[in-house]
Amino acid sequence: MPSLNITFTDEELEAVRAAAAADGKSLKQYVHDLPLREQQRLHFVRYALSWGEQQRAEFDEAFPDEAPPRSRREGADAA
Repeated sequence: MPSLNITFTDEELEAVRAAAAADGKSLKQYVHDLPLREQQRLHFVRYALSWGEQQRAEFDEAFPDEAPPRSRREGADAA
């Protein structure tokens, strides 16, 4: 099975160890899961942005006083 060596400073490694412990995982399992969790997070954010854009007109109609000016930036550009 492929493996990967990752270099951390002492402070970085301590922070990762603390995060793993807080998550109830071994250091190896925690570091393994990080890219998978990030991939899931990005998928969720993309879907949420898409859903929000699809619902925008309905929201603006239901809450006209809450609708920002049309000159606002859209979606991910606003961040």
